[in-house]
Amino acid sequence: MRDDPSVVALVMRARAGEKDAWDEIVERYAPLVWSICKAFRLSRADADDVGQTVWLSLVEQLPRLREPAALPGWLATATRRECLRLAHGAERQQRLSQQVDQEALVDERAAALDQDLLDAERNAALMAGFRQLEARCRELLAMLMRVPPASYAEISDKLSMPVGAIGPTRARCLAKLRRSPAVAALIRSERETQEEGERHGHAVVEGRRQVARRAQTGR
Repeated sequence: MRDDPSVVALVMRARAGEKDAWDEIVERYAPLVWSICKAFRLSRADADDVGQTVWLSLVEQLPRLREPAALPGWLATATRRECLRLAHGAERQQRLSQQVDQEALVDERAAALDQDLLDAERNAALMAGFRQLEARCRELLAMLMRVPPASYAEISDKLSMPVGAIGPTRARCLAKLRRSPAVAALIRSERETQEEGERHGHAVVEGRRQVARRAQTGR
């Protein structure tokens, strides 16, 4: 078969650019390519992709084929290699998909745990600051934070406070709560975290802009 003159003549004609020779090569050896794809149990779509890749590769490699009569062997080797690449890629893709699913589940659990820790930290800071307020502020804020909140009339009656003074007093108590060491430290930490996130976001955007500019200028 390696000395088959008809194969040699077909390859030489194809090298010379004869379209009929190319068509005859595809017609003669397409069943070989398809049978190898079938042996690898590829789907019709995957087999078509393999065939397209093999024929395009042949267009590039045919002028450099040292032994024209070895064309069938070259096609068989190229097809097997492409089938293996596709099979390994699908297997790797499946493994990556499973890994991503597992990592996503871990990330979700970690995110929920992080949020629980943040909530616990925030609640601890608020309780520490709340305990440092004077009794009148604690009573007022406690009544306002009830579910449902106490009415202004109820607050006025219990705390002997004019209704018009409840709003301003509430604002002063909240200001004191924010200035307490524990709450002030919490606010500062959250602000720094937000600013760091914004800086990171700006850096990512700027990096993408630089990549786009280099792509446009060809640098």
